[in-house]
Amino acid sequence: MKRRTRPNAGIGIGMVALVAVAATALSIFLTPAPRASAAALTEVTNFGANPGGLRMYLYVPDRVASRPGVLVAMHGCNGWAPSFHQGTEFASLADRYGFIVIYPQANKSANGMSNCFDVWSNEALRHGGGSDPVSIISMANYALQRYNGDPQRVFATGFSSGAMETNNLLATYPDVFKAGAPFSGVPYGCLGPAGCGDKTPQQWGDLVRNAYPGYTGPRPRVMAWHGTADSVLPYTMLQEEVDQWTNVHGLSQTPASTDSPQSGWTRRVFGSGQVEAYTITGADHDLPRTGMAAYAIRFFGLDGGSPTQTPTPTPTTTPTVPGGGAGQVKGAGSGRCLDVPNSATTDGTLVQLWDCNGQGNQQWTSTSAGEIRVYGNKCLDAAGTGTGAKVQIYSCWGGDNQKWRLNSDGTIAGVQSGLCLDAIGAGTANGTQIQLYTCWSGTNQKWTWAR
Repeated sequence: MKRRTRPNAGIGIGMVALVAVAATALSIFLTPAPRASAAALTEVTNFGANPGGLRMYLYVPDRVASRPGVLVAMHGCNGWAPSFHQGTEFASLADRYGFIVIYPQANKSANGMSNCFDVWSNEALRHGGGSDPVSIISMANYALQRYNGDPQRVFATGFSSGAMETNNLLATYPDVFKAGAPFSGVPYGCLGPAGCGDKTPQQWGDLVRNAYPGYTGPRPRVMAWHGTADSVLPYTMLQEEVDQWTNVHGLSQTPASTDSPQSGWTRRVFGSGQVEAYTITGADHDLPRTGMAAYAIRFFGLDGGSPTQTPTPTPTTTPTVPGGGAGQVKGAGSGRCLDVPNSATTDGTLVQLWDCNGQGNQQWTSTSAGEIRVYGNKCLDAAGTGTGAKVQIYSCWGGDNQKWRLNSDGTIAGVQSGLCLDAIGAGTANGTQIQLYTCWSGTNQKWTWAR
């Protein structure tokens, strides 16, 4: 039986709604995301068959995993690969976990919009047909061969037109891509002859199955994101994506679980996690926002295992701050405690000084691995290695920027940097942020564990 029709679900989609308005698409991705890495985005030419005439930009972190995964990250229409690289968090996560990021540069035009990925031509909509998908496959193969990559860990993500191409690649090359995370997209085939009007899950699923006739292997997992106030691509498109991929995986359209990972986010999980859908309340056509990329990387599994090839050796012994172990970490100079503002749990939240209150956002535990944990699963994390580098919380992953020497004089030094935890400007007031700084044993660098 056909599901109920969603009023206006197909209105304004077509070619006109292929992409974000230029100003929107560009403004999101022009603010650089700070990183301490010396690695740089590099253009690669002669990467293989390129029927789409795309340009390939490659980000290889300073320390690459011995068998790195490969992520293809695609901009929206009117966008640029270097801007998408700078304005999203995928490269900084690559620094952390050692995977490789490919940023394709699109060049197609549609209805006055430029730099769009082809998701409408007959060539783009079928396996081996040509156009942009074949060019992107060549890029992935280049990275796999050049850097001894893991072909079982190749993934796709993107915004708007890049989200559409993500779904397109998952449909046409399920033998290459193991999972994808489209941000503000539409289902596969929506801009082809089948159109974007309301369809049954079976109809949406058949489009995917017909993209690669005869394919019987595993299908990619999908994590789809959409804002409820999207003014370019209607929020109803999220449900169409869910209908398509749950059908492809043979799952019920009823979620197995629903929760809220962060305020304003609703996550629905289908089956045993083959499909996830994130509703972002009030969000316009402006995803991914801060912190969302980390969820995608976790969904892909790119944050697991041994992330780097040449980790800094971990000390065999870790001195203990007097009274260290578990409890509040109090600054000797300020009398205030190391605090996560507003009890936030988002990766990248900067830590500060605040009046000691004994709450969970001030309860830290030093582990035998040299970590200092809060909430049980977030680690005190150095966002860089130089003097002035910020100190934040981040999901624990075992890196040396999350390991600390607890010295007998009360200082806490980063294993990776050798620098000490320092209250900026020798500040003592609530809200004073914490940084890394050359150790000099000032009272703003001395800490005690207070239970």
